[in-house]
Amino acid sequence: MTSTTDIAERTLIARREADQLKEKIKQKKESLADTTLHQVAQTVDSLPRLTIKVRRTLKGHLAKIYAMQWATDKRHLVSASQDGKLLVWDAYSTNKIYAIPLRSSWVMTCAYAPSGNFVASGGLDNVCSVFNLNQRDSPIKPVRELSGHTGYLSCCRFLSDSQILTSSGDTTCVLWDVDSGVKIEEFIDHTGDVMSLSISITNPHIFVSGACDATAKIWDIRTKKCVQSFSGHESDINSVQFFPSGYAIGTGSDDASCRLFDLRADRELNIFTHEQVFSGVTSVAFSISGRLLFGGYDDYKCHVWDTIKAERVGVLSAHENRVSCLGVSLDGIALCTGSWDNLLKVWA
Repeated sequence: MTSTTDIAERTLIARREADQLKEKIKQKKESLADTTLHQVAQTVDSLPRLTIKVRRTLKGHLAKIYAMQWATDKRHLVSASQDGKLLVWDAYSTNKIYAIPLRSSWVMTCAYAPSGNFVASGGLDNVCSVFNLNQRDSPIKPVRELSGHTGYLSCCRFLSDSQILTSSGDTTCVLWDVDSGVKIEEFIDHTGDVMSLSISITNPHIFVSGACDATAKIWDIRTKKCVQSFSGHESDINSVQFFPSGYAIGTGSDDASCRLFDLRADRELNIFTHEQVFSGVTSVAFSISGRLLFGGYDDYKCHVWDTIKAERVGVLSAHENRVSCLGVSLDGIALCTGSWDNLLKVWA
């Protein structure tokens, strides 16, 4: 029978060995890094100040807005508020197309299916509710309630009408079959609440998750494994977003920074901070080219960063409370920000 001291000793030796191997990997990576983005960016001209204005204000929610997502048709969007409603909007006319009552008003996320036929939401009820926008019933009722998480639902994203990914406070992400309502796969590697996920635009088999363990992890749905892990943030990661090319990710954290990590270089390329910005980042989104990174902050503003030069090129202030969510339309023409002031604003 191995004694407790023997096990403790072997654990200590294994830990030391792991640390040494980590150090070796770090040195190997450093030796391969021939330059930095900061050095290369010296030759690039700075961007002029961003001059976009609020073109539409979407009024209708009666409580804090927590989440929004654009439809692929570049015109409609869905928003979720703790007034217990999911609203589907026409961003051009500002009309509400659908108002969906939720069983639980403690909603944290919403998503629009690529086909435009379905929307989904979830929150403190630990359930992902899927709604068919084409059904005749009024009010619209969930066609599927996906329950299996043992913690709150922080984010959901459709892969197709029949598959949806969810992230949760139970530290896992799950891929669901919407039609049968069952788990297809569970993704377990984070050691803290998973707060956000984003599916690669160029490869739907790959997604990224960001969590309260301050890491962002890249997952391959085919191998069901975490294939890359990025650390550097000093606090919870609240939001992750794939770069348009699919080769990088943007992250936003409670440490008041946004960061850019590159999948091929396997490292942090840029950090976006300002000496006068101390508040946490709730949400991030890239412009269609990837040159701009929009960050929604607790200071009621959206700060805009040049991803190459790491300079702040704009501050969008029109909200009277925390900017809780934001998104860029698929054609890159409009940015929508949602806030705890109950309003959504469309910028262009």
